[in-house]
Amino acid sequence: MMFAGASPGYWIAFHAIIAVLLFVDLVLLQRRRCPASIRLAWGWTAVLAALAFCFALFLSHTQGKQRGLEFLSGYLVEGSLSVDNLFVFLLMFRSLGLDTDQQHRVLLWGVLGAIVMRGIFIFAGTALLAHFEWIEYIFGAFLLIAAIRLLREKPGTERSSGPTRWLLKHASGNRITLSSFLLIVLVVEAVDLIFALDSIPAVLAITRDTFIVYTSNIFAILGLRSLYFALAGVLDRLRLLHYGLALILAFVALKMLLNRWIQVPVTWSLGFIVLVLAVFAVASRFSASKQHAAQTQS
Repeated sequence: MMFAGASPGYWIAFHAIIAVLLFVDLVLLQRRRCPASIRLAWGWTAVLAALAFCFALFLSHTQGKQRGLEFLSGYLVEGSLSVDNLFVFLLMFRSLGLDTDQQHRVLLWGVLGAIVMRGIFIFAGTALLAHFEWIEYIFGAFLLIAAIRLLREKPGTERSSGPTRWLLKHASGNRITLSSFLLIVLVVEAVDLIFALDSIPAVLAITRDTFIVYTSNIFAILGLRSLYFALAGVLDRLRLLHYGLALILAFVALKMLLNRWIQVPVTWSLGFIVLVLAVFAVASRFSASKQHAAQTQS
């Protein structure tokens, strides 16, 4: 018996793995976490990425190479687009003056809520596409608009969103009470919801398999909190990365819009995503180095 692209056993096993990973991250690692544990954040991010790769190999072995490649492509798309979330979180946390421990607690509840919301969005999105094929054109147009919006951003521009601007306007001081903590968590969830409107259709452009879309999203979301603390010190240097994200969004948008006439192999999609991320990450590094050298000379 199959349910949403996989047997119940696969669904149960996957959620058992996720439960163990959440327990390790939120209980065991939380006790050992020090205020500036960047090494631990990088280590846990690497572990989660390695497990995602192993899961892709498992899918390739048990369900075919195509599904394994689709999972990897979806995971990379979701993970790369999640970096844009991190810029917004960094701006919000800096503006509110949250210390590292407070940021950990906010992102803890933010990740748990994001897992639930992504699940609802994914099942709704795949169900709509299964019954109304014309919706793929709406999703594709939405992604293309998002890509154009990112391309129009200038390097170094502070990124914000409606919920973030509202919170910063109404926040009173740096004293975090229970009510203000809950408000911040809700804003984090709202920001993730906004970004999910881009990322989930982007993964659906790669595959319509509910199980692949769901598992790749959840694996990417699991690593979001540790990735934030790993990259917190260098996020400002990734000045050109949003151009790369715009290209990825435009690519998957065109893939979805032209799917009826042009079939793009998943290996090409995966290669394009990896190449774009690598090129713009290196370009951002050189840009930051040149800016630093110019400031030093002046």
